[in-house]
Amino acid sequence: MTNPVYPVYTTFEVAEAGERIDRFLARQFQGPEAQPLSRTRIKALIEAGHALLDGKPVLDAGHILKVGQTVGLGVPEAAPAEPRGEDIPLAIVYEDDDLLVIDKPVGLVVHPAAGHESGTLVNALIAHCGDSLSGVGGVKRPGIVHRLDKDTSGLLVVAKNDRAHQGLAAQFADHGRTGPLERAYLAFVWGGTRPHGTVETGIDRSTRNREKMAVVPLGRGREAITHYTLVETFGEQAGQPLVSLVECRLETGRTHQIRVHMAHLGHPLLGDAVYGSGFKTKAALLPEEAKAALAAMDRQALHARLLGFEHPVSGEHMVFESQLPADLAALAQALRG
Repeated sequence: MTNPVYPVYTTFEVAEAGERIDRFLARQFQGPEAQPLSRTRIKALIEAGHALLDGKPVLDAGHILKVGQTVGLGVPEAAPAEPRGEDIPLAIVYEDDDLLVIDKPVGLVVHPAAGHESGTLVNALIAHCGDSLSGVGGVKRPGIVHRLDKDTSGLLVVAKNDRAHQGLAAQFADHGRTGPLERAYLAFVWGGTRPHGTVETGIDRSTRNREKMAVVPLGRGREAITHYTLVETFGEQAGQPLVSLVECRLETGRTHQIRVHMAHLGHPLLGDAVYGSGFKTKAALLPEEAKAALAAMDRQALHARLLGFEHPVSGEHMVFESQLPADLAALAQALRG
């Protein structure tokens, strides 16, 4: 087996014994002047035969090093992205060499999947970023660290390289419990909620409908925590608000979490055909303008309005806000009227 020639090939001398080769290389590639590589990426490169130990291939990422040994790592050029780039307009709130913040419109799918092989945010980002994508995991693709449902609008951050992807992923894994990540959503829900509260349950796939998520007891499924605050109420039915606008802040990030949790409280989102189908008759109680605005939306009334995080490279604390999109703004105005 011979080591191929790569555009970037770097060697390092081992000064201290007892460290795994993947950890050793991960430290070498995390400095400000280094090409940013995550430990996961380095492990994959080692196992693919792109590392040398004293001039000979080493395939074991857990190999323990000795003093005086020379470790080399070849990093292939990032492979072209598998999804093709497509010229799709993007509302870019912020962009630099490491990341982008997008204000995603309703109807845009984030990632290609069965039934949505094209026309996605990823396709749009590949076309927009071009050569500025240095590669995430060895492929010239944007690093998606969180997603929004197709029919949820609002703010979303995307990484352009491994270093940014690794840093953002760590923040989203922590969900803001000990770090700087902050996410807030606006949701129009049926009925009147308490002024504020917290929903803490398990969430798992529904056993009746695999396309739905369902609340399960804590200890089953995945832990899900949503904090909500009442912002505004609209209309009245039997002495209670007909509709409420609530702000939801996530302490975890589960599929459909806000939609599932608000429905669990008995306050499903307006327009949510999946989790609020039993509340369709409520629409008849709305004023005519609000009824028309809700019918025109054809989606759940949920918007990711705030996103805050620490820049994974510069360390700067960044906060972005997004106003209600036209359809939800029209709904709010009609409800007030």
